[in-house]
Amino acid sequence: SLTVLQALEDGLKRADADPSVKAVMICGENGKFSAGADIQGFSSPKRRGIGLGPIVSLIERSEKPVVAAIEGIALGGGLEVALGCHYRIAHVKARMGLPEVTLGLLPGAEGTQRLPRLIGVPAALDIITTGRHIPATEALKLGLVDEVVEENTVEAAICLAKKV
Repeated sequence: SLTVLQALEDGLKRADADPSVKAVMICGENGKFSAGADIQGFSSPKRRGIGLGPIVSLIERSEKPVVAAIEGIALGGGLEVALGCHYRIAHVKARMGLPEVTLGLLPGAEGTQRLPRLIGVPAALDIITTGRHIPATEALKLGLVDEVVEENTVEAAICLAKKV
């Protein structure tokens, strides 16, 4: 939603400007990282505000480490947000993917560029073209996430952020 995008932009800009902030952790709510955009909003008239692509680029350009704490699902735009982060930690039950392709839509926030750079072209092509959801253990093997945890993902992400 525009509210979430604005909150991400505001939070990242505040964190980058505050010398006391050493790292940023991005997480979702209620055990889910993000299911991405609501496709019904695609047919709405153009709304004012920042788009997902510029937010993901803002995350990627941050001079401070940004860690994604992925719980539940990181799908579509949610995965693209995670791909913009410098580090990704996933709960063992998390699932990731770009399911919008099953509706005939291409990922629109540069996920089609970031994913191959991270995990290689063959694996990325499979994920991008099939829309399948990748379990966290497979994501770790592919290099999509840096760590898989069984405990509190947010606390594990904060620990990683403190280390880096």
